[in-house]
Amino acid sequence: MTTVRWIMHVDMDAFYASIEQRDNPALQGMPVIVGGLTGRGVVATASYEARQFGVHSAMSMKLARRLCPNGVFLPVRMSHYRRISHQIRLILSHYSPFVEPLALDEAFLDVSGMGLKYPNIVDIAKAVKQDIRRTTGLVASAGIGPNKFLAKLASDLKKPDGLMWIPYGEERAILAPLPVSRLWGVGKVTEQALRRAGFHTIGDVADAGPEALMPIVGNQAHRLHDLALGKDNRPLEVSRRPQSVGNEHTYAHDLVSDDEVDEQFRLLANEVSWRLRQNHLMGRTITIKVRFASFRTITRSLTIDGMGTCSEEQLYFSAKRLYNKCSGAEPIRLLGLSVSQLQPLQVQCDLFSDDSETKAKVAEAIDKLQKRFGRQAIMKGFLWEMSHEKD
Repeated sequence: MTTVRWIMHVDMDAFYASIEQRDNPALQGMPVIVGGLTGRGVVATASYEARQFGVHSAMSMKLARRLCPNGVFLPVRMSHYRRISHQIRLILSHYSPFVEPLALDEAFLDVSGMGLKYPNIVDIAKAVKQDIRRTTGLVASAGIGPNKFLAKLASDLKKPDGLMWIPYGEERAILAPLPVSRLWGVGKVTEQALRRAGFHTIGDVADAGPEALMPIVGNQAHRLHDLALGKDNRPLEVSRRPQSVGNEHTYAHDLVSDDEVDEQFRLLANEVSWRLRQNHLMGRTITIKVRFASFRTITRSLTIDGMGTCSEEQLYFSAKRLYNKCSGAEPIRLLGLSVSQLQPLQVQCDLFSDDSETKAKVAEAIDKLQKRFGRQAIMKGFLWEMSHEKD
């Protein structure tokens, strides 16, 4: 007997803000806005109370403060959010061995065949939502459908605390009245182009056919038409490995001296090296990103010989080598460091040390202590000095 394919999408509601409200009950019901608190910061997540004022993610923090002057503005606690995300991933793994994480706060699950364990396919989503709430105290929305597009759409249509099922045979009826912006991959520019051409709803796109869409969206015509019909053949990427690991910082004040740049590359190398080790990865291509005060942005890369690295020292020296080739007199607004061409971590030689085994053991011991007590519990001297300069 052929198993009917069912995909579930689980999406945490206002994830960062909800965690802050959970951790501090005094914030319940208040407009909470989490993000960068500097003048150049952006909103990472806004609670539903804050969204009523028009605040949304990726908005500049300056605008968010104007729209919601009485809001509670909090910094991002990323390591804390990651720990809770790990809890949620563990819960999801109990319901399906096939989980594709999309971000810290959402994931796809293939729940095909699970109907034998539950009276109704919707009962699986109910159980997941209840399990997440019971374990973490947080609220999730869930959607189930024949494919990824419909599952993600279903989880979004009933937010917050949503639960929706799109059965086989009802896809077109549910999709038809929705605006074209609900099609996966349709941003503001494409939406405006479709509307100017008379396509206002998904039903309009479904009825038109790819040929009529071609002059408007080009080679995306067939894909959008398939989505409008409820068709999406994308598989779950359950063993997906990240393509790169990196960090970047936008600074409240432009960097103007070589010492400041050096300090920030040390910090970036420490962060990226730590993330690589936590994911048991190493990589061969090291890339820096530099955005100047004029917003001119450049990237420079180098590829090392051998298997790759997760060495903090090698990342730092490589970053400085790349930066020295492109540095100028212009102040710097942003620095970034990333590693790509990733592969599983293996025992490696450190180009900058004769005792790589000892350094690896020290890094492993530090990682264990930081995982248990937090990254501030133990740190290298230059990081300790940086943290205390701000006190």
